Amino acid sequence: MGKKNKSPCIDICEFNGPKGWCIGCGRTRRECDEWKAMKPYSKRILVNELKKRMSQIKASV
Repeated sequence: MGKKNKSPCIDICEFNGPKGWCIGCGRTRRECDEWKAMKPYSKRILVNELKKRMSQIKASV
């Protein structure tokens, strides 16, 4: 598996960010559960979305 498919998890699994997002990686619990089964294209789309989410999480702190 290449670097692009590596999980965005940084072992800070607290789902109390905006909209239930993890404050460590920005994913929802469901997205974390589905990560391994996701296609590379879907993972890339989600990773791009996570960048936006993490900005929102940082702005709300």
